[in-house]
Amino acid sequence: MKIKTMRKRRSRGLSVIPLPPPEREGGKSVLASLRLRRTERAIAEKKLPLQMLSDILWAASGINRRKGGPFGIPGRTATSASNSQEVDLYAALEEGIFRYEPGPHALYPVVAGDFRRLAISPGQRKMGDKAPVRLIYVVEIEKFKEAGFQEPGLWDKETQKAYYYTDTGLMAGNVYLFAASRGLACWFHNCDREGLAAKLRLRPTQKALFGQTVGYPST
Repeated sequence: MKIKTMRKRRSRGLSVIPLPPPEREGGKSVLASLRLRRTERAIAEKKLPLQMLSDILWAASGINRRKGGPFGIPGRTATSASNSQEVDLYAALEEGIFRYEPGPHALYPVVAGDFRRLAISPGQRKMGDKAPVRLIYVVEIEKFKEAGFQEPGLWDKETQKAYYYTDTGLMAGNVYLFAASRGLACWFHNCDREGLAAKLRLRPTQKALFGQTVGYPST
């Protein structure tokens, strides 16, 4: 069986999920959200409306300006080193794992099946294990080559690591603030890196970094 055929079958039964435009108004103020920001591991199984999922993904790494971004590239809600946008966002849902594409603002299927457990480290899986959404942060080192300003740090492995860990934290911080503004529970945590690498068939230049669980509070 050809590899291309196998990859198609891995996401069989899933289709692209077009997301509704993100809501640009509403929720609590930034200052109020900062005051309420917290880690909450008790998360209910209740599914999130598609609009809420759309807003979460946009808050993490959506396009907030088509023109006027650094180096002529559309700007995102979270900054990145030389606007390299090297951290990709995946969403692990009950039906499968999807990759978020900010351009069309849509979720693209990667693998069918409930693999939310892989978005968290094995020792923590009993906490919030039925939460509706688990985000997965994956770095693609090759994207540093596409950065608008090719400063020396983009080619140094240790500096690259500092950049993509920082950029992930900025994205996760946006999700925390959004969750606080809308009364959601949120938890940033480790992930099963080896399990995700195998299931997502990550290339050598890609690496799963962290996970983040979001949903309604269970208490």
